[in-house]
Amino acid sequence: MKLNIVNVSVALASLAGSALAGAVYTLSDNIVGEGFYSSFNFEAIPDPTDGRVTYVNQSTAQMLNLTYSTSNTFIMRADDTTVLTPSGPGRNSVRIRSNSQYTQHVVVFDMQHMPEGCGTWPAVWETNESNWPAGGEVDIVEGVNNVEPNQSTLHTSPNCTMPNSTAQLGTAVSTNCDTAVDGNSGCGVQLTEDYNSFGPGFNSINGGWYAMERTNSYIQVWFWERDDESAPFDATTGASSIDTNLWGTPAAYFPNTDCDLASHFDANNIIINLTFCELMQRTGGDWAGNSAVYAASGCPSDCVTYVDNNPTAFTNAYFQFSSINVYT
Repeated sequence: MKLNIVNVSVALASLAGSALAGAVYTLSDNIVGEGFYSSFNFEAIPDPTDGRVTYVNQSTAQMLNLTYSTSNTFIMRADDTTVLTPSGPGRNSVRIRSNSQYTQHVVVFDMQHMPEGCGTWPAVWETNESNWPAGGEVDIVEGVNNVEPNQSTLHTSPNCTMPNSTAQLGTAVSTNCDTAVDGNSGCGVQLTEDYNSFGPGFNSINGGWYAMERTNSYIQVWFWERDDESAPFDATTGASSIDTNLWGTPAAYFPNTDCDLASHFDANNIIINLTFCELMQRTGGDWAGNSAVYAASGCPSDCVTYVDNNPTAFTNAYFQFSSINVYT
């Protein structure tokens, strides 16, 4: 549906009213340090996207030093010591899924570092694995091969699209969220207002905060750099309650204008993972390992060969979280 200016104004006014009425949330989960191990399950599963990766369980990850924590930080990383054989298993890495599921909520990730390197595909996202894609997917942080900026994307069942223009700081790159359309590119928004939102740029500024609010009227994503003086105090301090109406224009905004969010999204888990050279079409698949995408990123050799033969290239392929706070 093509909206004229009057209709856009009416729609935005309606959405603003909804946000104002439902913008106050209370802290329900505060996940810090060792708390990650009791709040998340380590998924030692075959990569659904057939990446060049082997996901290991918690005990193996801890034994191999692929995950560790302190009282105020949590780290998960990929192996950076092993040269792989072409016919052998992929590079060891970690994929975790929250024990809790969430519907309408806000989640704030205080992240100091994200994986970087050619062939890497880190993601922070939400979905219901047992009901994908009917239960929806929200990619909060996602990108490949150090290519900036971050892209936030929805993936859904049919009949869910986004308007070409909406109240957001980022740039829409696709508007059809249906996984069966356009090779499951989803409806994505690149955070072009801040190229430090992903990869080496993000790590050079000691990271920052990502936040996602999901309601039946809209889904929206914010990013604030670590030294951003405009970052909302309640979001960055883990306050006991938050008011998203005071957080300003989001980086990515997905309204229910042409998508019934209530029927396209069910209770979702938080998932954090690092894979390499994904090859199958699923959660935005055929991206990091696509030969044209990989070459255009300025990366050497081909993706699988590079990942196999250059373990030290992944010394910086790790997530470091100070906290995850969920509000309902």
